[in-house]
Amino acid sequence: MATQTSYPLFCMGNPLLDMQVRSEELLQKYNLKANDAILASKEHMPIYDEIVKDHNPTYVAGGAAQNAARAAAYVLPQNSVVYAGCVGKDVLANTLRAANQREGVASAYQVTTEENTGACAVILTGHDRSLVTTLRAAEKFNKSHLSSPEILPLVENARFYYVGGFFLTHGTESALEIAQKASNAGKVFALNLSAPFIPQFFKVQLEQVLPYVDILFGNESEAESWANANGLSNPTNLPSVALALAKLPKSNASRPRIVVLTSGAEATVVATSDSENTKTYPVNKLTDEQIVDTNGAGDAFAGGFMGAYVLGKSVDECVEVGHKLGAMCVGQIGPQLAWPKQQVL
Repeated sequence: MATQTSYPLFCMGNPLLDMQVRSEELLQKYNLKANDAILASKEHMPIYDEIVKDHNPTYVAGGAAQNAARAAAYVLPQNSVVYAGCVGKDVLANTLRAANQREGVASAYQVTTEENTGACAVILTGHDRSLVTTLRAAEKFNKSHLSSPEILPLVENARFYYVGGFFLTHGTESALEIAQKASNAGKVFALNLSAPFIPQFFKVQLEQVLPYVDILFGNESEAESWANANGLSNPTNLPSVALALAKLPKSNASRPRIVVLTSGAEATVVATSDSENTKTYPVNKLTDEQIVDTNGAGDAFAGGFMGAYVLGKSVDECVEVGHKLGAMCVGQIGPQLAWPKQQVL
């Protein structure tokens, strides 16, 4: 649990335990795309028991925003990051708390007895990962948690906020409360698009939050999905999509919006609302031998960027730190970083 009332960075999302396996067979059986992220529907539900029974999974603390929170903590001084989300009253939640504590993130969980802690089936094939999520307790998050005596000071005293786009599938009111508070106080609110289905199927929820977003993260698939959903003429042109996102209406116009779009091993593109130009940052490509697992690399990038940003670093430096943590993450099993800590600033 949080042991103090003030952390510079407040993160919020869906706490999940990742169940990782390497299996082409599961990909085919459940009709999954090799590099995608979806919410489990009825036909996917047997996958979790099947993984446990037949595939000897690796269990890793996950949830996109929680991964990013741990990556930010990797960069920041001790006691800098707190994370909120909803978990069950179970062993899985204890596993997540332990991972956060070990990696320097204070847990500010809401606990429900209605559902077990959420899980994510991670199916690895080659250098791709397919994520199939059952939210369970995560979608029981209630906005009242943010105004509770334990959590309200954490919200009020933070200076930077990060919310995962996955949270918009059920928690738009809570995300809006944080976003509007940040905007009204002149603080920094960051959002990650998280998956192509968010701009596609949760367009209305996303549009409610975007005016308050100071830093927006996404990858090439998510950018293309948003561009298609909004009728852009060239949805695969990353710089033009980044610029279009940057130029969307903004509540706090005094702070230019920063849009950061990654593209795996390809270049990262950054656009800002106060410029007509974009900037492209090359990525140092890794060999096949250096790539163990791509799960969580985008979260590591976003968390590294946010950590550097909280420290007052330039956008150039933030991207560099993000690239370093993304590269570090793909060399580990699951959304994890190298220990003991490496100096990345």
